[in-house]
Amino acid sequence: MNAIADLLIRCKAIEFGDFTLASGAKSRYYVDIKTAVTHPEFLEAIAREIACRYTFDVVAGVAVGGVPLAVAVSLAAKKPFAIIRAEEKDHGKKSLIIGDVKGKEILLVEDVTTSGGSALYGIAVLRNAGATADRVVTVVDREQGAEEALKKQAINLFPLVRVSEIL
Repeated sequence: MNAIADLLIRCKAIEFGDFTLASGAKSRYYVDIKTAVTHPEFLEAIAREIACRYTFDVVAGVAVGGVPLAVAVSLAAKKPFAIIRAEEKDHGKKSLIIGDVKGKEILLVEDVTTSGGSALYGIAVLRNAGATADRVVTVVDREQGAEEALKKQAINLFPLVRVSEIL
């Protein structure tokens, strides 16, 4: 079994019941990466895996789920990170991005992909800021359309684990 999948199971990141996902879809299971990454062993394993496998100038994550992943990958790769806000602030710099991405090759990290909405948003924000952004690494792809939706926008999705590997 995939080492990350094994850690997901050990961290009890898969829960069964009736859930409504961020995409609005109903599901009989929930993949809770946000809680799983609070375990240093799990977060470090994900960060090492991504840092070793992919090249990039800056790693970015959409708030909230992508932020701890981006920070951990940044530390493992010794490369800068950026945070993509869920919405523009009405004070300070009012920027959707914290960090320097203009002209840089960005790797977007996601906790879980379902429809791909968060990843599409993140890539659009990065591209609008002048970054080269065409790759998303997700810890778990629920295999419910994200890969296809991203492909339509010339974005490649790289899951560390596909949900079919752990269910």
